[in-house]
Amino acid sequence: MGRSNGGWYIVYGKLEYGQGLYGENKDVDIDEDLFKIPILMKYLPYYYQTSNFTHNLQHSIAKEIGRLDFLKEDLFKQFFIMTATWGLKYYEQELDIPYNPQLSDENRREIIIAKIRGRGTTTKKMIQNTAESFSGGEVEIIEHNEENYFIVKFVGVKGVPSNMKGFINMLETIKPAHLNYKLEYTYNTWGDIKHNTWGQLSNYTWSQVRVSDEIRGDK
Repeated sequence: MGRSNGGWYIVYGKLEYGQGLYGENKDVDIDEDLFKIPILMKYLPYYYQTSNFTHNLQHSIAKEIGRLDFLKEDLFKQFFIMTATWGLKYYEQELDIPYNPQLSDENRREIIIAKIRGRGTTTKKMIQNTAESFSGGEVEIIEHNEENYFIVKFVGVKGVPSNMKGFINMLETIKPAHLNYKLEYTYNTWGDIKHNTWGQLSNYTWSQVRVSDEIRGDK
């Protein structure tokens, strides 16, 4: 806390919040379309309604209130992995996850959640939970203990899930060193799409035919 021109002000320091998003002397530029500006004039007596000075003053105050409300809500989102954006770096730092600027926020969340689920003793359930956090669908783990390998079969999502590179890196980290693994993916079969004519299927690429739920039918 310090004093300036007869008034007291709070200094947040020079660390994370000192030079960061909400720090001292750091003006956060936010598009006004992103936050709601309250109408403060309606709370004032009628004789202020014709004052341009009062209108301008209240509008400036209202913009700051709207801006602060937006920042408050944005900060609250950072407390939860699934809604965090700029706060993802703090989860990554805590979990010793290297920052990769090429990854989307969604991919970074998958890695963070998988790392949390992958803590502790490695079990079949842990590997399943980790795989499901990346794929967003059901996963089966098929063990072949005598041959020292296991199969990760993605059954809840058709085709190859996104961010498989991140999943493989995570799997290499948590699996026992003596175990190998195979990845299996699920695709539409001819039985799934046999109700379609060739004319109908011609509207799709071969890749879409293999994974699209729209063209599937009951066997």
